Amino acid sequence: MNLLLLGSGGREHALAWKLRRSPEVARLYAMPGSAAMAAVAEPLAGDPSDAAQVLAAVEAQAIGLTVVGPEAPLASGVSDALAARGHAVFGPSRAAAQLETSKIFAKQFMQRHAIPTAGYAACDTLADAERALAACRFPVVIKADGLAAGKGVVIATTASEAAATLAAMFAGALVGAAGSRVVLEEFLEGEEVSLLALADGDRALALVPAQDHKRIYDGDRGPNTGGMGAVSVDTLLSATLRRQVADTVLAPTLRGMAAEGHPFRGVLYCGLMLTAQGPKVLEYNVRFGDPETQALMLRLDGDLAPALAGAAAGKLDARHLQWSEQPSACVVLASEGYPGTVVHGREISGLTASGELADTALAARGVQVFHAGTRREGGHWLTQGGRVLSVVARAASLAAALDLCYAAAEQVTFPGCQLRHDIGARHVK
Repeated sequence: MNLLLLGSGGREHALAWKLRRSPEVARLYAMPGSAAMAAVAEPLAGDPSDAAQVLAAVEAQAIGLTVVGPEAPLASGVSDALAARGHAVFGPSRAAAQLETSKIFAKQFMQRHAIPTAGYAACDTLADAERALAACRFPVVIKADGLAAGKGVVIATTASEAAATLAAMFAGALVGAAGSRVVLEEFLEGEEVSLLALADGDRALALVPAQDHKRIYDGDRGPNTGGMGAVSVDTLLSATLRRQVADTVLAPTLRGMAAEGHPFRGVLYCGLMLTAQGPKVLEYNVRFGDPETQALMLRLDGDLAPALAGAAAGKLDARHLQWSEQPSACVVLASEGYPGTVVHGREISGLTASGELADTALAARGVQVFHAGTRREGGHWLTQGGRVLSVVARAASLAAALDLCYAAAEQVTFPGCQLRHDIGARHVK
């Protein structure tokens, strides 16, 4: 089949890299793609959130399956438009995507279906939020209701910090319109783990676990980002806990969505906190996580394309998803100023003309570089975004995978480059 991948970031580059290896894929296109993705997917000009442009591309290129990468096309109803015209699409409907696009919808949905999560208060106005805050214990988690590119969560440790955050949220100063409604949420303690699952409307098939690192600085300090790195190792989530999550989170989520008239087909991302009372859902996403996907794709030994096609058709087949027992790691290289105002246009060293790792010894050991925010100009690779590159490796141990990542990060760099030096450190034995 011909396949269209929507998006242009590091997650999409990793997905394209994996999909290109499938014997089931005749031609792979990306809208809009990127200069680096062009090595594995033919770029198509267009706005992936514009249903008319996506439909035109699907019909012009005889696309057999469209895979939605980022959340924005799901929020704009691209999946609905494709499905209405009879085109196969991997990605939930706009109604089902509310699990991510509205934190308030997600919390109320979990409450309706007895899915374990933190206590919360949904607030439509600043006055509502200030009243709810008076009953909160600290620290308290403040979440913007709408999409905020991973930056809509603040953990406030004092009443004054919380009040200032709420005022800024409702004024639009933090995340714009996404903060016009907020959730005040109980702070949960424990280990945070990401568990992604493919869903076909009736069933969910969990992938191997991963763990994101959200804070900008070592030691989990500083503001939240879109993710500064990730690891995937089986010990993040025991077999017992995986079964518990399947029974208490995945299954009731799919049953609940179907019962409410919005069968969920696509990726169900469960951000979990492993508390003393058991796993609880911190948040849902409705697409592959970034940077978890970069780490997961290196562990996937199976064929991704038929797995996604089966989920889109309502016929999920576990045979396509075979996983390596070897752990993987991802280290993100970010621009100066990120997650605030970033500096663009810095020249990147250590890459080939096609954007791959120039160090042949590390490349021979399977180290990959996925591009999130770069551009090619005058024969040089330049930074063009907050998160610029993901350096990813798989090895016999997590320590060895991390060593490979950090060795590559010494070769692939640019002025002002920010990276964390403690990705996965607490899981290294």
